[in-house]
Amino acid sequence: MIAVDGRKVIELEHVSAGYPGVEILGDVTFSVEAGEVFVLLGGSGCGKSTVMRHMIGLNPVLGGSLRVLGMEMNRRNRPRILSRIGVMYQSGALFGSMTCLQNVMLPLEEFTKLGRKARIEKAKGLLAQVGLADAAEKMPAEISGGMKKRVAIARALALDPEIIFLDEPSAGLDPITSSALDDLILQIRRERGTTFVVVTHELPSIFKIADRCAMFDKARHGMIALGSPAALRDSTDDEFVKRFFARAS
Repeated sequence: MIAVDGRKVIELEHVSAGYPGVEILGDVTFSVEAGEVFVLLGGSGCGKSTVMRHMIGLNPVLGGSLRVLGMEMNRRNRPRILSRIGVMYQSGALFGSMTCLQNVMLPLEEFTKLGRKARIEKAKGLLAQVGLADAAEKMPAEISGGMKKRVAIARALALDPEIIFLDEPSAGLDPITSSALDDLILQIRRERGTTFVVVTHELPSIFKIADRCAMFDKARHGMIALGSPAALRDSTDDEFVKRFFARAS
C-alpha cells in the first residue's frame, strides 16, 4: 500500500441514494482520499452500485451533497468531472465491432485533439501496460473475460484520469485471473497515483487491494461500517459485518 495524501477527491454528505421515488440508502456520509483504493461492499441489492452510479453522474442523488474533484456533481459540472475520471463497467462493455486497439482509442478520438498516429501510439502503450500488447488487433469475441476487463481498464486510463471506477472487476473470473487483475489495479495505483473506487463482494480482492471500505446494508437502509478490511473484520461489534467478513477465513 502507498500513503494517500489526505486530499479528498470524493465527498458524500448526508446523501440519499436511489432513483426517483425509490430511496435505497439514506444519510450516507464518507469521503475518498486521493491515491487510495476505496471499496464499496455489502450484500446483493444493498445499493453499492447505486452509490457508484451517483459518483459517476449517471443518476443524480435524491438528497444531500456529492462532490467529485472539488465540484458538486450536477448537470453543469458533470462534463468537467467526466473528463477527469475513467469507468470500467462489470462486463467490460467493449464495442464488439471494434478491435481492442480501437476500443482503447475511442476516448482519445472523442475527447482529445491528438492526431491519429499519436492516438494509436498511446492506445498501444496502454494495452502494453495491462499486458495485452499482442491483442491490439483482436476483436472482443476473440479474447477471454479477464482480457476484456483489462482492455476496459486500458480504455478507462486513456484520458489519464485522476479517479477510476470499477464495477465488479472480478465477477465471473477464476481465482488466478482475479488475482492478476488485483495486481494490475495495485500496479496502476503505484505507478500513476490513481484513486480507485471499486464495487465488489469478493473478499479475497477486498483484503488484497482495499485501503478502506464502506459497507452498506439493505435491511438497515444505509451505510453500517467504514474502515480498513482488517478493522472491519476484527474490531466491529456489528453482527452483520462480522458474518460478512467471517467468510474470508
